[in-house]
Order: sequence, then C-alpha cells, then structure tokens
Amino acid sequence: MIDSDYPKVILAFIYRDFEIKISRDEWQGQYIYTAWADYSLGSAIAVPCAVTTKLAIRNAKRWVDRRIQGIV
Repeated sequence: MIDSDYPKVILAFIYRDFEIKISRDEWQGQYIYTAWADYSLGSAIAVPCAVTTKLAIRNAKRWVDRRIQGIV
C-alpha cells in the first residue's frame, strides 16, 4: 500500500478571510515551501513551490488579492 504524503504545515495565518498554510518539504537536499489557501468554497494550492517562507507568504497574499479582485 502507498503511504500518503501529507503537508507538513509550519505556519498558518488568516489573510482576508482565507486561511493560508505554509508547508515545507525536502527535494534534492533543499527545502521547498508550498502555500495552501483554505476558504469557504474549498481549498487550493496558492503557491506550488517557493524557495523561502517569505516568498511563499508574499505570493500567497498576491494570489488571494487577485482572487478577491476577480483577476484569475
């Protein structure tokens, strides 16, 4: 049986009614970060890959802002 790979959330916060979760994983000896956005209609990967937590947070906030403004 295949083992599931659940996100390893290292930081979570609310931004404009979206819960942003930053997870960390390791790939080829380097840490990579992913930002998930949970909201009333479901969940989405806002940032599939970032090299720092700061970059993941910044891009996740931009993702939320674009969704709220209607720019997809």
